[in-house]
Amino acid sequence: MTDLTSPLAFSLGPALKNRFVLAPLTNQQSHADGTLSADEIRWLSMRAEGGFGLTMTAAAQIDPHGIGFPGQLGCFDDAHLPGLRELAARISAEGSHSVVQLHHAGMRTPHDLIEGKPVCPSDNEEFDARAMTLAEVEKVRDDFIAAAVRCEAAGFHGVEVHGAHGYLLCQFLSAEINKRDDAYGGSLDNRARLTFEIIDGIRAACGENFSLGLRLSPERFGMDLGEVREVARRVMADGKIDYLDMSLWDVFKMPADEAYQERRLVDWFTDLPRGNVRLGAAGKLLTGAKCHAAIEAGLDFVVIGRGAILHHDFPEKVAADPDFEPATLPVSRDHLRREGLGESFIDYMSGWKGFVEAPAAEPA
Repeated sequence: MTDLTSPLAFSLGPALKNRFVLAPLTNQQSHADGTLSADEIRWLSMRAEGGFGLTMTAAAQIDPHGIGFPGQLGCFDDAHLPGLRELAARISAEGSHSVVQLHHAGMRTPHDLIEGKPVCPSDNEEFDARAMTLAEVEKVRDDFIAAAVRCEAAGFHGVEVHGAHGYLLCQFLSAEINKRDDAYGGSLDNRARLTFEIIDGIRAACGENFSLGLRLSPERFGMDLGEVREVARRVMADGKIDYLDMSLWDVFKMPADEAYQERRLVDWFTDLPRGNVRLGAAGKLLTGAKCHAAIEAGLDFVVIGRGAILHHDFPEKVAADPDFEPATLPVSRDHLRREGLGESFIDYMSGWKGFVEAPAAEPA
């Protein structure tokens, strides 16, 4: 039986010292120009110190017009390199595999953070977004590739391409959202074309020891489980990525689509041939027991979100106690400060229902 503490080799880049991967967690701690803040560097460095085999940044914008949220990390300009170099060095010094997640929000870009309308594969009335021209699609592809090259220059071990959660690449994959009639719309092959071109381009532009991952989500945002399964099958069969990171909301839940409810959501992906590609997933893996169950379900690694926010050393705690359970919610702001969250991040987490204790009422 594979153990959570056993190493995990990738085809490219250094092996993970264990099976724990830090999820790419929105934290809103970067400066307005996308440069890293001391708070964000501290937050991520503490997770590397706490034993994560792979430490991943939050989604990082590859184009300022595709920003997804205030305080988002950037990797679209050489001005971002000093902070990225410092972060990569600090993560690597702890023996953790360092990764930047590359992201474009597409139609989900907040209007108040950009000039003009957000962009989308097709005109979208709900988000007041406009269709991208062919030249803009090609530029986004090239921007993803350039961002990966910049992250490699900064000293990161690899990048992950964000193709999930209703952001731009997910919008291209969705037959509900993508109504294009060119090479990037219509058939699944065409709707997946941009994602595969980005993967091919990063592989061609980056070095032989630079890891590459892809994040997909099989439900919500116009996704069809069968189509996402086919994309996952193809990307693992191609072998051009090192790992596939599935965001499942809840690893062990049944699919929402009644046509696929004869088995759990995770089981639709663990049965696919994966060659040398490693497969992991995120989704309510909050306890030691659930992490072990995820490995037993056939995953190669576990992706930890809320548990990592609550405990910077979540991997070490689970290794010491297989039945470890995290702090009971809500937690105090002081608890989160001790765990390395800056005030902006704590404010953001306060918007998650029941996560952060409400401040005490002022005396009358």
